[in-house]
Amino acid sequence: MDWMFWVVTIFASLLALAAAGVAAFYYYSKWTYLPIVVRIFEEKPVFKLHKGEPVLDAEEFRIPTTDGLSLAACLIRSHAQEKKGLVLFAPEYGGNRWTCMFYAGHLLEAGYDLFSFDFRNQGDSDFLPGYQPLQWVTQHEVADVKAVLTYLKDAPFCPPEGIGFFGVSRGAGSGIVACSGDPFVHCLVTDGAFGTVATMIRFMIKWVSIYNSKVNLHRLIPKWAYGMLALATLSEVHSRRQLSFPSVRNALRRLGAKRQQLYMIHGKADGYIRPEIALDLRKAAPNHLCRLWMVEGAKHNQAIEVAEEEYLANTSAFMIDHLHTEVVPQSMPNIVLEKAKVRSDSNFSPASL
Repeated sequence: MDWMFWVVTIFASLLALAAAGVAAFYYYSKWTYLPIVVRIFEEKPVFKLHKGEPVLDAEEFRIPTTDGLSLAACLIRSHAQEKKGLVLFAPEYGGNRWTCMFYAGHLLEAGYDLFSFDFRNQGDSDFLPGYQPLQWVTQHEVADVKAVLTYLKDAPFCPPEGIGFFGVSRGAGSGIVACSGDPFVHCLVTDGAFGTVATMIRFMIKWVSIYNSKVNLHRLIPKWAYGMLALATLSEVHSRRQLSFPSVRNALRRLGAKRQQLYMIHGKADGYIRPEIALDLRKAAPNHLCRLWMVEGAKHNQAIEVAEEEYLANTSAFMIDHLHTEVVPQSMPNIVLEKAKVRSDSNFSPASL
């Protein structure tokens, strides 16, 4: 029928026009805003960092990575009468392994040993030439967490049934990607976790409103368009720096495979990682396995300072509920680090325990 032919023709023409419009808009946005977004994406933010001091009775280790580096790590044993297990701590961007005492030191009193480490190019770990760490989770941070997990699975001081995880900011996101779906990790506590693309979209809306001369144009741009520009930015950074940016949001969906429990903490006054970003991550996790505590008045990674008593009580209770393993015998560390050699001895191979 002639009328059906014309309906199909008109419909196909409209689809073609819409596709052409989307493509034109995408390339216009990429041409206009991509250099700006890439530049801002690569800027290092100013955070209030917590750099801890070495613990006198800590046992220190070197952990090999799959690409030939060596990570500085430490084991701080609980002196509680009832030992409940071991918690792996991943520090925030710019922090060191000793910050575990600031955020998770109270777990020692609850009966948990703490095992913490420095990410590559941070603290006393080896440096990867050409890699300039940013606040974003990349394949390197995920590889470091996985290297530590591999090490702990064979360590005589680590309960063979598994461990808990505690991460802050970038360390939290890296841990989510590395630990989700791994039955060795029973439960995770995260403080200030964020996803890369969701965070970029939130900031791009703000950036476009600043850099664009047409009033309220940013309000007309659909969210998917910001998402496309975010992916184009990651592609550009990947080609320039050889970096990939694993999806924290997608990793959260793997928690259900092994029924891993997640306790998310986020500052409600966080001006950098807005509360909406935390809520978006919360929606990605299985509802029955995840809890989110939004701390009133807390900025990024400062929940423990604003609500210290609740922070200590809530995280301790969560670990007690979900992590209780058999006690393992005391063991000696594989090496006592000489501070003068920590950075220089990059070819060190850990001795067998």
